Amino acid sequence: MAFILPKENTYLIGHEKAEKMFLEAFDKGTMHHALLISGLKGIGKATFAYKIARFLLQDDFENAPKGKLDISPPSPVFKQICADSNPNFLAIERDYTETDKKKIIKAIKDGEPLDADSMQDLKKSAVIKVDEIRQINAFLSKKSFDGAWRVVLIDSVDEMNASSANALLKILEEPPEKTMLLLISHQPSKLLPTIKSRCVKLALEPLVKENVASLLRRYMPDLKEDEVSELARICDGSIGKALNYAANNGLDIYQRLQSVIYARSRFDLNEVLALAVRAASDENVWDLILELTLHILSDMITSGENVEALYEVYTLVLRTNSEVIGLNMDKRQALINLFYQISKAV
Repeated sequence: MAFILPKENTYLIGHEKAEKMFLEAFDKGTMHHALLISGLKGIGKATFAYKIARFLLQDDFENAPKGKLDISPPSPVFKQICADSNPNFLAIERDYTETDKKKIIKAIKDGEPLDADSMQDLKKSAVIKVDEIRQINAFLSKKSFDGAWRVVLIDSVDEMNASSANALLKILEEPPEKTMLLLISHQPSKLLPTIKSRCVKLALEPLVKENVASLLRRYMPDLKEDEVSELARICDGSIGKALNYAANNGLDIYQRLQSVIYARSRFDLNEVLALAVRAASDENVWDLILELTLHILSDMITSGENVEALYEVYTLVLRTNSEVIGLNMDKRQALINLFYQISKAV
């Protein structure tokens, strides 16, 4: 599957209500200068934000389709935003590490720029730094081209450090006219209350199974129908998760986890060891195991079985990742301990 960047994606389903709310505010002239677009990872928040950006930066509002945010890919604004060349648009996200920035520069100098799939494999800094947020001040200090809107998109504001958050707060207090700040957040509860209070909140809902299934068929047409159905069931309404599971043997890992967890105290230690070895050698597998374990435990809690014990082990899974990173623990041993505690709880 070819990776599609949100700025290049023209296809978005499941968020028609949010789109209608934005367009109504725009038509009435009641649109706020800052929009906090929140929701689970992988449900289309960035794609939605780029649709808004293209809509606001289009040249011809009079002849634009009514009741839709869609802008045609051949249009100048679409091409400019894809090429990061629109003078009235600024996108802020975590920068690449110094090592991978050199790879990007070398590829450009060699006349072979990296494609979207290759860029996806590069590593980024842990946070959005204050200098990156300060770019917004310089951007907004200039007059807009042709008196048009200016749009700033931050993906995501969850990744700012304290200095970055305070710098953004000052920008939100007194933005220039005809400025729109689109702030993407996966966990708005962790943002500064003062930032949230200066934004209109637009929470996108998880996708229904039918929408996830439709998107899977579109992006991964080689999947079998039973795989589509199972992926749509376990992805918690996130097409991003579903695609990640499909691309990284998530269904196989999920089935193996089920066999271990539902075996209770009779679980196969060799199966756990095999999972632990895979997780120790592949960070993506480690993330998948923890994520899918949480999904299985959540299903068990919902069924009403051993709720208190399962809730305790659910929180243990949540703590395990941070403890492994913070204390530099061995992932294999951490997983073996984790499944031992799960077997006791169930």
